[in-house]
Amino acid sequence: MDTMSARGTGPGRILVMVYAIFALAAGARAGVQIATKLQHAPVAYVLSAVAALIYLLNAIFLGRASASSWRVARALCLVELVGVLAVGTASLVVPQEFPDATVWSRFGIGYGFVPLVLPILGLAWLGRTRPDRG
Repeated sequence: MDTMSARGTGPGRILVMVYAIFALAAGARAGVQIATKLQHAPVAYVLSAVAALIYLLNAIFLGRASASSWRVARALCLVELVGVLAVGTASLVVPQEFPDATVWSRFGIGYGFVPLVLPILGLAWLGRTRPDRG
């Protein structure tokens, strides 16, 4: 089996499943928060919605066996990693800007730090299944 078709199997399938679960969890939470109390913490709630969208897109692109999907998934993982590092740092440095937690606040502490680890695992898996490795 070549590396491209292997991406959606075994550990890749688990990774896609975790991304899908996080898309659902973050999306549901952000949706309720945006619908009911957006004025309370708009930055936090919109960032959670952005995280949910990134998780959803990665759930789609990580499982696809094409070079273009690989590139999109890699870019999404990098954006996700930068996002969780930036939001995690900002939530510690200027906590008043984050009166309510986001998925990425304090590096994902509310989700067991999975938001911090997930893009690293995604990038590792993508490195292992890089199109030019097949």
